[in-house]
Amino acid sequence: MRNLLRFLANYNHWLLFVLLEAVSVVLLFRYNSYQGSTWISSANFVSGKIYEWSSEVESFFSLIGTNRNLTERNLAVEQENASLRQQLYDATHDSLVFTVRKNLPIGGLKTISARVVSNTVNRPDNLITIDKGSADGVRADMGVVSGNGVVGIVFLAASHYSVVIPIVNRNSSISCTLQGRGYFGYLIWDGRQSSTAYLEDIPRHAFFKKGDRVVTNGYSSVFPEGILVGHVKEIYNSDDGLSYKLEVRLSNDFAKLRDVVVIDNSIMQEKLDVLHAAQDSLKVK
Repeated sequence: MRNLLRFLANYNHWLLFVLLEAVSVVLLFRYNSYQGSTWISSANFVSGKIYEWSSEVESFFSLIGTNRNLTERNLAVEQENASLRQQLYDATHDSLVFTVRKNLPIGGLKTISARVVSNTVNRPDNLITIDKGSADGVRADMGVVSGNGVVGIVFLAASHYSVVIPIVNRNSSISCTLQGRGYFGYLIWDGRQSSTAYLEDIPRHAFFKKGDRVVTNGYSSVFPEGILVGHVKEIYNSDDGLSYKLEVRLSNDFAKLRDVVVIDNSIMQEKLDVLHAAQDSLKVK
């Protein structure tokens, strides 16, 4: 005991220095969400590997439930596909609709499969880390989706890991439309429940109902048109009373998010550039 006290007395200034340094680092990255979450907590190689191993262990123990869900979803998809093929055949009488076709990338676009290795759902500025980075072709501003719908947009891409801003982040804003209705607005998250978000700026003359599908509208180079975001849960007036504000039940359960796909938006960006160039040339004329 006496030796311990002597040690503390001799090196108290160094111990104080280390303590203050530790407190400073914690405060810096605790109250600077993007710096802390992207560089220290998830994007660097060492932390990314730790999160990846942790995710693999957790996934191993949830394989039974995951496989059951996949089987149920695959069955539902097969039934829906069969029904749609039959309807198409009844309308066109084209037997080619029953020909077995290989799965194509989303909208004919290149995709990059990835796995979630770190994820938060209970913070105002939630972030997701995936196990693919710039070495795999992932770049900032690429869209990220899962089998259930839209996940978010890549914010930062390191060599082997990337950080995604999900739609359950207060800084997220994605242009969406009511499928089959033609009205669009911007999906915003209020920082509360990770199961719901809000579609704002829907015009007062719009016609829709609860349960309508909310999908991406393809107006940007991030997401192709028609990817599911969620379903209309409740209908409210906007704060100024000039438009509607729709509560949307999100199609993804972000607490259970595991496998995702990154969409290579280079083709979509090229199409938009051509469209904008054509519009500019018409204006000049």
